[in-house]
Amino acid sequence: MAFGILGLPVPDETILAFSGFFVFRGHLHFIPTIVSAFLGSISGISLSFFIGSKFGTRALKRFGPFLHVTDEKLEKVHKWFEKQGGWLLFFGYFIPGVRHITAITAGSAKTKFSIFAGFAYSGCLLWTNSFVLLGYLSGRNWEKLKDKIQDNILPAILAATVLIILYSIVKNIFANRNKG
Repeated sequence: MAFGILGLPVPDETILAFSGFFVFRGHLHFIPTIVSAFLGSISGISLSFFIGSKFGTRALKRFGPFLHVTDEKLEKVHKWFEKQGGWLLFFGYFIPGVRHITAITAGSAKTKFSIFAGFAYSGCLLWTNSFVLLGYLSGRNWEKLKDKIQDNILPAILAATVLIILYSIVKNIFANRNKG
């Protein structure tokens, strides 16, 4: 779980759900499975946070011009993250790709570790419990459920991406109107 949260190509949700299926089949016990998943996930997200706090801002300032990241944009992201970032840390676990960058962003934004941990760890607990329970409750229907998840994950990611892009476009339009 730690490697998946760090951003390596590990199918986190599938591992969690399959672990729940193993609990259903009696191969694993529920509490140790949840505790293991939780500890692995928080170790990965904590490491990401410390990487962000140690190297995030410096790396962005060094490589930012190549990525069109200016000091103004960086400051804007950090201010936004101070206001809204906690909820992104909490719900970001449920969005593949997002959970991999939220902790690095929080670290580079110099978020207090206690605030980071409160949001990130509670989101992690909800996320790990949700997917382990999903696997457990699916029981005999595991194969059908696995196929449905695999069939729908890409459209869900694409829909979320389109919504984020549309939101950004609309926000920029209104921001430009307010300037003029």
